[in-house]
Amino acid sequence: MFSRRQFLVAGGGLGAAALVVGVLPKFAASTALVSDASAEEVFEVAHSDSEWRAMLSPEQYEILRKEGTERAYSSPLNNEHREGLFVCAGCNLPLFSSKTKFDSGTGWPSFWTPLDNAVATRQDRSLGVVREEVHCRRCGGHLGHVFDDGPKPTGLRYCMNGLALTFVPQAV
Repeated sequence: MFSRRQFLVAGGGLGAAALVVGVLPKFAASTALVSDASAEEVFEVAHSDSEWRAMLSPEQYEILRKEGTERAYSSPLNNEHREGLFVCAGCNLPLFSSKTKFDSGTGWPSFWTPLDNAVATRQDRSLGVVREEVHCRRCGGHLGHVFDDGPKPTGLRYCMNGLALTFVPQAV
């Protein structure tokens, strides 16, 4: 993951090229650019910042609580093909079924639809363009983004951070 400082120092042509392929993180320092709704939302599962830090790995904390992005192709969940559920790493809410997972070629676990009443979205303007950020509806953890270039039947691509998810295999 890159910090905002590393991104600004590296700067130059790398920034634009990296934005095109989607490998730069959504920086926590840019939360003022995220929809105001994020500051007003109240979630069923809530913890203090120190409690979240104790519950999550540093990488999970950066993604779920600070809206970071993991490096493309770094998640073992990209290659997870068993039947089961992908649940929120923050609160264990089931989010996606393995039946809706597909290989998007982007380097992040992708799904064409979430489970009912599992996720919520809000506008994200942090990179100077409008995107739809996806978060867990129960704890507010940042999961990734949804795009309109996915497969049928929805045409959507829920591009999720693997560190924001935990896979629970279906019992045999």
